[in-house]
Amino acid sequence: MVKRALAAEITETVREAVRNAPYELSDDEVRELIDERILSSVKRGALTCRDMLSVAETVFCRTRRELSVLQPLADDPEVTEIMVNGKEDVFVEKRGTLTRADAYFESTEELEDVIRRIAAKVHREVNELSPILDARLMDGSRVNAVYKNIALGGPALTIRRFPLSAISMEDLIAFGSITEDAAEFLTSLVRAAYNIFISGGTGTGKTTFLNALSNFIPVGERIVTIEDTAELQITRVENLVRLECRGAVSEGRGEVTVRQLIKSSLRMRPNRIIVGEVRGEEVLDMIQAMNTGHAGSLSTGHGNSPRGMIYRLEAMFLQAADFPIDAIRRQIAEGIDVIVHLGRLPGGGRAVFEIAEVEDFIGGEIILNTLYARRPERGLVKEGDLKHREKLFIGEFL
Repeated sequence: MVKRALAAEITETVREAVRNAPYELSDDEVRELIDERILSSVKRGALTCRDMLSVAETVFCRTRRELSVLQPLADDPEVTEIMVNGKEDVFVEKRGTLTRADAYFESTEELEDVIRRIAAKVHREVNELSPILDARLMDGSRVNAVYKNIALGGPALTIRRFPLSAISMEDLIAFGSITEDAAEFLTSLVRAAYNIFISGGTGTGKTTFLNALSNFIPVGERIVTIEDTAELQITRVENLVRLECRGAVSEGRGEVTVRQLIKSSLRMRPNRIIVGEVRGEEVLDMIQAMNTGHAGSLSTGHGNSPRGMIYRLEAMFLQAADFPIDAIRRQIAEGIDVIVHLGRLPGGGRAVFEIAEVEDFIGGEIILNTLYARRPERGLVKEGDLKHREKLFIGEFL
């Protein structure tokens, strides 16, 4: 409590000194000012040197850093996610493990100010009339914020950070996320233009895996990527169009949805369409694109298993159109060739849990053929072969 009280007191005095300074102070001058205030305010022995350094960093971040007390967490390369549940509760994911961070906001207003600054950087607004923010920072980090009028414990802020360089398939093999055999198999399917759908829960690495797969698309092809928030890092293909959704402005105008972008992409003569994630009605347009000559398309979605992902796709399809369920299932079976399901390991790591072929549509049901599955104490093992090799020309790839 002594540290918190001191940090609050020093923050106010430093802010006032900065406001009243005859010229704009540099960061070094502000740090000197903070140190002077701390040394003059702390009684001998009341705080350790480590505590005083912690107070100094907290005050500096509050007065000079864009993300306030979250800035040191955002600067830590090992932190992959920052979660703020109101002003007091800050959590981070580090090496796959969630822990409480030694950070807090002095007030709800301070947290709101950080959220508004983030929104302003991406030309968005967050307020009681527009209480949800989905955005991307300049470094590629994905941000979601929910304003206090719908977040009962105070404003909520989530920042998902991505590595500066994309994780490759070789990295995933080294991490134990996939075996070399399974990776070679999926690489062959990508090159052979199979339509692949990646499923998994939140934080299982779907976008990372999609990015790793997409870099095996032949370099001479034209790709259109469609994302709610741009995250993919495709570097090998030159003929690339990247499209990103846009939310409506405060007047309710200007929204551009995934569904609109998929329809527009069909007029761009793409060889392949990559949809970062399907969540709703856009599944109809994505599946139809896969069924109308855009072989080799890739996408992701939230599902608990390959079969569970099929059920979710059916439900999303029904949101978009009142089709008979048999017609929907036939469209899905003809559009998607392979589902790769990801999950989280007990230690926090992410891995491929199953690779399944969408074999056929028979008797009103979609038939799945398990090709690889993760088994206790055995890891990811091969369990079957593709049943429909003739579906696409893949002789030179498999």
